[in-house]
Amino acid sequence: MILQQYYLDCLSHASYLIGDETTGRAVVVDPQRDVAGYLADATAHGLTIELVIETHFHADFLSGHLELAKAAGAKIVYSSVAETEFESMGVADGERYSLGDVTLEFRHTPGHTPESMSVVVYEHADDPVPYGVMTGDTLFIGDVGRPDLLASIGYTREELADKLYDSLHDKLMTLPDATRVYPAHGAGSACGKNLSTDLWSTIGDQKATNYALRATDKATFMNLVTEGQPPAPSYFVYDAILNRKDRELLDENKMPTPLTYDQARMAIDAGAVLVDGRGPEEFALGHLHGAVNIGLQGRYAEFAGSVLPADVDIVLFTDPGQELEGKTRLARIGFDRVIGYVAEPYQALVDHRRDVQVASRLTAKAFDQRAAELPNLQIVDVRNPGEVEAGAIPNAISIPVGQLPARLGELDPAKPTVVYCAGGYRSSVAASLLRQNGFKDVSDILGGYGAWEEATQNA
Repeated sequence: MILQQYYLDCLSHASYLIGDETTGRAVVVDPQRDVAGYLADATAHGLTIELVIETHFHADFLSGHLELAKAAGAKIVYSSVAETEFESMGVADGERYSLGDVTLEFRHTPGHTPESMSVVVYEHADDPVPYGVMTGDTLFIGDVGRPDLLASIGYTREELADKLYDSLHDKLMTLPDATRVYPAHGAGSACGKNLSTDLWSTIGDQKATNYALRATDKATFMNLVTEGQPPAPSYFVYDAILNRKDRELLDENKMPTPLTYDQARMAIDAGAVLVDGRGPEEFALGHLHGAVNIGLQGRYAEFAGSVLPADVDIVLFTDPGQELEGKTRLARIGFDRVIGYVAEPYQALVDHRRDVQVASRLTAKAFDQRAAELPNLQIVDVRNPGEVEAGAIPNAISIPVGQLPARLGELDPAKPTVVYCAGGYRSSVAASLLRQNGFKDVSDILGGYGAWEEATQNA
């Protein structure tokens, strides 16, 4: 058996290639949208991908089932509960599928979503202990799938939490303790609140260590998994719906269109958003007026999906050579309206200095001085609620960065404003968004809350 895990750090997303070397038959589980890696590895191992298996309708990324099915001539598989707008094959609870010696067993595990399922993998059909189980977003390492993401489209978190408890206890925890657990996400994903950095575990280890599985009863479990969840990025509902639909396929090799400065500015003036993919430090030294800073070195697609509408055109500003990466990473969440990128970006900054802004970034000491001098200073904490509970700067207004576009009305654009996060990435996103929306005097704190706390303790 060949079992290969693919892990996208920027989305904390895991997908899998499973193949039978005796027959050359293979499947891919929960693929990312750019699928060249699966195809190349299948060819290298002498495998033919015949099924693309989705454990559920994902909310945090746009899956590559359509791209991979087209490229490999494969069938798309969902739980029989799922309804898709494209051709797919539904599998029943308990149904088995043979690749040769390697055998898959599908178990319906609703809770994170109504159609969620897990895929049990046997090296040989009659093995008493499965090799592993692909749990999708039902069971993570250290956590379980959150049941509240579909609350806005017809399901309550209590209904789904009830189903999730039953799925975990009746369908997954009944597997032998030695069964390996391979989830669809790891640490950093907003699909849970306590995900481990480990990329796999075992059923036995999770029984012993996973806080949610150790709940003494269903009521305790439901309280544990429904409270304290991080805010869901705004694009989650968009992707959950789009993953059901037939849509255009991604050409992952096609470069976005190069634009002159004048072409880019014309598009921006007509409503396009300029996304500057450089790091906060480079962005602060000089950027085009109105740019939103979402650095490619961070969780680029997730924060783009959190602060940008899904229905706007996007112009990219990146270091030369990173234009295709910017386009592809946005495509992974279904943001396909990249109309081009600023060609010769640094020359554009030199040639159009009247259109260049710098961003104010304050050291912790400079922030304290500014706060002492300006009694009307507006301080905005863009971290998640769990981070805020552990400590915050006095008098800060708490608005998680992903909620900022919808909550701009809670802030006064006329007041001098300082934004902070944990380290400086999110605060640069938020500060640039405020400037784009007419806030005139905006700074963020270098090193974020950690730097301020250290400076305060050492004062």
